Amino acid sequence: MIIAGLMAGTSADALDVALVDIRRDENDALSMRVVAFREFEFDKRLALDILRLLDPVDVPLSLVSSVDTRFGRTCAEAVATLCSEAGVECELVVTHGQTIRHDVEDGIVAGTLQIGQPAWIAESIGVPVLSDVRSNDVAAGGQGAPLVSILDHLLLARSGSPTAALNLGGIANITVVSPGRETLAFDTGPANALIDVMARRITGDPRAFDRDGALAAQGETDADLLTAMLGEPYYRAPSPKSTGKELFHGEYLDGYLAAFPNLDPYVVIATMTTLTARTVAEACRAHGVHAVVASGGGTLNPTLMAELRRELGDAVELRTTDEAFNLPGGAKEACLMALVGWLSWHGLPATLPSVTGASRATIAGRITPGRTPLVLPEPHRAMPTTLRIDA
Repeated sequence: MIIAGLMAGTSADALDVALVDIRRDENDALSMRVVAFREFEFDKRLALDILRLLDPVDVPLSLVSSVDTRFGRTCAEAVATLCSEAGVECELVVTHGQTIRHDVEDGIVAGTLQIGQPAWIAESIGVPVLSDVRSNDVAAGGQGAPLVSILDHLLLARSGSPTAALNLGGIANITVVSPGRETLAFDTGPANALIDVMARRITGDPRAFDRDGALAAQGETDADLLTAMLGEPYYRAPSPKSTGKELFHGEYLDGYLAAFPNLDPYVVIATMTTLTARTVAEACRAHGVHAVVASGGGTLNPTLMAELRRELGDAVELRTTDEAFNLPGGAKEACLMALVGWLSWHGLPATLPSVTGASRATIAGRITPGRTPLVLPEPHRAMPTTLRIDA
């Protein structure tokens, strides 16, 4: 079954689209082959409007409606383009949408909102579209995150020692798979969120990021600022837990910088880079992790990756998903969406209660029909046990 998976993260820079062929064998193992993958950069106006929605301030409802429509149309155009380039047709589209709110109150997710109207995709491509993939888990008492844990759980099912799959997007999250134990996963804290804040202040570009870690490389970590920021209560909270830019944003950072008014901006961005590496490493140590497999935009930042290697220490192996599974790190979350779609299409849950804290495993999302009547296959009775990546 060829599924188009679409993912946009909190960095709000681009839309990742993967065409993925997923099959199940007689041994309950899934195989996944990436037929095509492409990153579609958002046009400048859409990107800036998304960033406005991600700021923790009130915005006009008209802006939400406008972005909902434009994002949906962008998704439709991206899928059509990639299918045309690859010379294939997809049977299902799965869109994560753009998260604009993930509200957590006293450790409980009160609501999560992703926008990007799926009807535009269904009308344009003509096939069913699965969307709103977090809300069912939240309604069942879960965090609705990290969704990637189901992919990590299946990929790492045969690991012989505790292994963490790490995603370095705007927010960092880990999935820990250990022999004989339930899989767990949670957001560790900021990955690029606060690094991006400083990159934009240093360059004056509202869409900037620390390309190749060049900005952080010009500064040194300030131990006092780092110590202060490590006092954030979120880091000590038990899992299941999730977070987002509702917590880690520019005003949040300024609350700490007020006590350090004369710090050089390059020192601050270097400290934010160390903060990401330190909080990830401490989360891994707390769960006895022996190896880390990393993905996401942060893996393209050599300064961050060098800092992470230093914080993890020589005893913990650090690889990327490209190296470990032959899965391009940039395509992983789009492939995750395809996997979530395959599971929902076959009547199977896409979340793990041990990860999200939900009262039960839930089937993810809601389906917008394509141009023909919606016909679902007979539900599968058992979950797949493993996942392999085929060339």
